[in-house]
Amino acid sequence: MTAASRRRDTPPPRTADSEAEVLRGFLDYLRESVATKVEGAAEPQVRASAVPSGTSLLGLLTHLIAVEKMMFLGERATDWPATFRPAPHDSVADVVARYRETVERANEALDACTDLGTPLPRPGRTDQAPSVRWALTHMIEETGRHAGHADILRELVDGSTGR
Repeated sequence: MTAASRRRDTPPPRTADSEAEVLRGFLDYLRESVATKVEGAAEPQVRASAVPSGTSLLGLLTHLIAVEKMMFLGERATDWPATFRPAPHDSVADVVARYRETVERANEALDACTDLGTPLPRPGRTDQAPSVRWALTHMIEETGRHAGHADILRELVDGSTGR
């Protein structure tokens, strides 16, 4: 492994004191971590899987786009396994840009939520929504879990390590 393939770790965020700022700060930290882990990965390795489940770097980010849209933007996913499969025409840059745009839209929706205990507004959905607090906590867990997967997959692809 070359020095160029190692990145310095980015420390966790130093956020303000409010619960909302802490939760959103850690979620944004993990979002950036996973996007950066996929960004710059070479084709076709970014689509390749070194694990029996078939999980790939690009597939992880495609899945997280679907989860963000479901949780914060009210969209539904009817086939969760399919969310792990990027379209053949999707480039790394396309998926990373789509993820960042989805995160921006999700953050805009969260900006309107002033009380963490209220149900999360999810336009177009009639099912009971979780609280904003629960949704943020779940997304920290979901994104953190997949960021860890991305760490391992990226190291297997090209030796790149670090957050």
